[in-house]
Amino acid sequence: MFDRIKEDIQAVKDRDPAARSSLEIFFLYPGVKAIRMYRRAHKHYLKGHFFRARLISQRAVKKTGIEIHPGAKIGRRLVIDHGTGIVIGETAEIGDDCLLYQGVTLGGTGKDVGKRHPTLGNNVMVSAGAKVLGPFKIGDNSRVAAGAVVLEEVPPNSTVVGVPAHVVRQNGKKVETKPLDQINIPDPVQQEIDKLEERIAALEKTKGER
Repeated sequence: MFDRIKEDIQAVKDRDPAARSSLEIFFLYPGVKAIRMYRRAHKHYLKGHFFRARLISQRAVKKTGIEIHPGAKIGRRLVIDHGTGIVIGETAEIGDDCLLYQGVTLGGTGKDVGKRHPTLGNNVMVSAGAKVLGPFKIGDNSRVAAGAVVLEEVPPNSTVVGVPAHVVRQNGKKVETKPLDQINIPDPVQQEIDKLEERIAALEKTKGER
C-alpha cells in the first residue's frame, strides 16, 4: 500500500509543476485523496460489500468532488489534476500513467448493458470537460482535447477533438479532415434516429413485397 502511495505522489510531482512537497500532495491534493479512498472502496466491492464500498465512494465525493465508482478498474500512477466534477463509471477501466483533468466523464450512453463505460489504455490524457461515453477503448498514448465528446474507439497514439470527437493527429502526423461547419454541427443523436428511420423504412418495404 505504501509503495502505491509513493508512486502516486511521485506521479503528481512528475506532472504538476505547482507541486512543492510530498506532504502537500498527500494531504492537500484532492485527486490523491480520491484515489486512496477508491482503493479502499474497490477492495470492499471485490469482496461483495457493495453498501460499504459505495459509502466510502460517496464520502470521497463530498470531500473531493470526484466520483469514482468502486467497481471501476484503475491502474497505477493515475494523476487527477484539480479533479472537481470528474465522474468514472462502474465498468470503466483505466490503464497505467493516465492523466485526467477537471470535469471529465468516463460514462455510458444508457443503451448498453454489461460493459457500459470506456477503457483507457496506458498513458492516456483526457483534458478538462471532455466526455468519453460508451464501452470502447481509447488507445495507448492518446490525447482527448478539452470539451471533446468521444463516442467511438480511438486508435493508439492519436489526438481527438470536437463534438463528436474525430482524430486530427495520429502517430505524430496530422490527419486530413473535412472542415467542420461551425453553424451546422452534426448531432449524433439525430444521426442515430435517421439510421433507425431508414431501417424501419427498409423493413416496411420488405414486408410490403411479401
